[in-house]
Amino acid sequence: MNIFQRTDISVKKPNLTAWIVIGILAAATLVSTLIFYPKLIVIQTPYQVGDIADENIKAARDVFIEDGRATRKKQQESRDRVLTVYDHDVSLIDQLKNRVNMAFATPRAVFEQPPALGQQEGVPVSEAVENTRKLNLRNQVWEKKQEFEKTLGISISNGAYSILFNEKFSPKIPELINRILTEVLTNGVVSNKELLLRENDRGIVLKTVGSGNERHITNLRQFYSLDQAKTMVRIIGDPMLKGMEYNLVNLIVDFTQRLVQPNITLNKSETEKRRDAAEKSIKPIMYQIKKGEMILREGERISETDMLKLQAIAHQGGKKKLLGKALGTGLIIFVLLMVTYLIHLRHRPEIAHNPSGRLLFLAAVMVSAFLIAQVSVSLAVSLSEEMTYSLNASCMFYGIPLAAGAMIICQFMGFSVAFPLAVVTALLTGLLFENAYLMSLYFLINSVMGAYWSRHCRHRRDLIKTGAKLGLFNMALVAIINIYSLNLGVPEIFWDWTFAFIGGISASIVTIGVAPLVEMGFGFTTDSTLLELSNLDQPLMRRLMLEAPGTYHHSVIVGSLVEAAASEIGANPLLAKVCGYYHDIGKLKNPLHFIENQSEGKNIHNKLAPSMSCLILISHVKNGVELARANKLGQEIIDAIRQHHGTSLISYFYEKAKKQKKDQPVNIDNFRYPGPKPQTKETALVMLADQVEAAARTVEHPTASRIQGLVQQLINKTFSDNQLDECPLTLKDLHHIAKSFMKILTGIYHHRIDYPEKPTPGSAKEKNGRSDHKQPDSLQNINGSNTDDRPGTLKRLGQG
Repeated sequence: MNIFQRTDISVKKPNLTAWIVIGILAAATLVSTLIFYPKLIVIQTPYQVGDIADENIKAARDVFIEDGRATRKKQQESRDRVLTVYDHDVSLIDQLKNRVNMAFATPRAVFEQPPALGQQEGVPVSEAVENTRKLNLRNQVWEKKQEFEKTLGISISNGAYSILFNEKFSPKIPELINRILTEVLTNGVVSNKELLLRENDRGIVLKTVGSGNERHITNLRQFYSLDQAKTMVRIIGDPMLKGMEYNLVNLIVDFTQRLVQPNITLNKSETEKRRDAAEKSIKPIMYQIKKGEMILREGERISETDMLKLQAIAHQGGKKKLLGKALGTGLIIFVLLMVTYLIHLRHRPEIAHNPSGRLLFLAAVMVSAFLIAQVSVSLAVSLSEEMTYSLNASCMFYGIPLAAGAMIICQFMGFSVAFPLAVVTALLTGLLFENAYLMSLYFLINSVMGAYWSRHCRHRRDLIKTGAKLGLFNMALVAIINIYSLNLGVPEIFWDWTFAFIGGISASIVTIGVAPLVEMGFGFTTDSTLLELSNLDQPLMRRLMLEAPGTYHHSVIVGSLVEAAASEIGANPLLAKVCGYYHDIGKLKNPLHFIENQSEGKNIHNKLAPSMSCLILISHVKNGVELARANKLGQEIIDAIRQHHGTSLISYFYEKAKKQKKDQPVNIDNFRYPGPKPQTKETALVMLADQVEAAARTVEHPTASRIQGLVQQLINKTFSDNQLDECPLTLKDLHHIAKSFMKILTGIYHHRIDYPEKPTPGSAKEKNGRSDHKQPDSLQNINGSNTDDRPGTLKRLGQG
């Protein structure tokens, strides 16, 4: 089916998911609302402590105010009333007594062993046997020393152990130790008595470990510190140990002192827990300000209490009202953005090319415009109040460069996208001026005209001229507004004109300054950058000319073809031309593997398998993308390099592979480019021009009719292969493209007349008087050695 007879073409467009759309629009709405109402984040009162009130201030409603200072004081008092908790370990006495008894019982059991056979009581034994028995007994007891120390929990000297050995570890010794320990620990031993005595005025809570019983103790001096407890061991033990041997007394006292441990310890975590609970139990202390109650009188100095009242009124009254207005504003912004997206942006090819990135860019520009407007309004109001001469803030509003947002969008995405965003931005900016209709109208008209005049600006000087033109237009617009509002005072009109002109100039300056940042941040390429890249002296193009001259010549012709065709179908001619120049830069890596760069009839692919040749051809797309990224050519050019072959078939090597493998199936997908298919008009033009230009070189005797048939055949083939399904080309566009290609190619390959030359004797031209399109014999024999040496014969160029 011939595509030039069809009336429609289906175009697939990538759809942006609903969640991403809602997310971006919701984020833009939230940020814009916060810009319009910054007090949602921080509520400030117009006064500070120590200022003088310039008017009477009364409470507009009943307000409850929390007395923060009184509340904190009450909470601290509640914390201070909580007594410090100490743990009393009453089980420590029994633990120590058990250890002492067990430690002494082990060596004592050795002494209490019954005598061996033949050594019963009353039976005389020899002295040697008796000595042996005593030695064995001593050895057994000393073998228990380590176990004795481990059980008791303290280390003892050999001398002390000898004393115990002589006393045969009498049960009286552990009994005395336990009695002294019991009396000392029953009184209570604290680890840090100095810390304990700090609570002497209020007392402490003594909590029994295990049972959880608690007592309020006020006499804290009764408890021993660890040093006092050791001293009390000797004092308490003196009457108990009276009459005993001196060394044994010292040993019992020493053992007892070393066994004494604190059984009253501070429970810090429990104390803090109770204090936190007591603090939380205190409710905020509130007092009421009645409606109509005088908060401040004119001329009074503002105290901390007054400030507290003003802040409470601002938070409880003003914030609720502010939240209501902010919510309404946010809903208005969201609805406007959603309607604009659904009606104007959703199906735009500029958005469909990169939906999330482009929508994020538009949201960022709009939010930035709101931020500039908000800052400018605040600055204008502040300056008007501080100036010594009268200057109305509304004059300075005309100098806000709001048109820069529409101009920036137009520079990167065209007027058709900039127009609806300019309308939305102007309408919403009117909220900053208390819904002033005239200000919204002013910003709407000047934004639209700024975008309209900047749509073809390719140089910075063009943008400056546009800014000056916009400034003059603003002056005329302001004059009309003043006539409508009957504001005809000379000073006011002069200042209005001044700031209106500044607004136009500053809009162009902002556009010039922001454009490079947008290029880097969102992957755009401006016309200024494209003009630089279109210069054939660029490093990549010079490399292409020197290292791959055939590809260079092909790329230049493709650039000319797509530039002419782009003008016919409303695409970007400059972008199309640059994409045509750079679409084959990947061939720089292996230039001799491509036929246009081969010389002397040597084709490298004759020695390679079709699959390998196919991989080499396909690789030039990947290599081109890498080169484009390394040289920062821009996302549009990178996309053109990646998409200019789409998923087309390398038919020559596919057919060659089928011939070589007659008995084996050949996977056609291995001989297709990876894609994707062209997504934009410019990329589709590069695909078509690339195929047409390469094929046109093979036409013998290229006449207009042959070129026309070739162009139509190739475009039909590309269309039938579904390579144009994802780009926004229509059948009408394809007709214009074909006509443009035919016109350019016919001009390149037009017929030329034969130059007159002197016929040689016997030549066909001499005989028949006509040319047979063959070289004359005189030129065919130019390779002969004798020919070069004849006088008057031109020497062959390029040879030594």
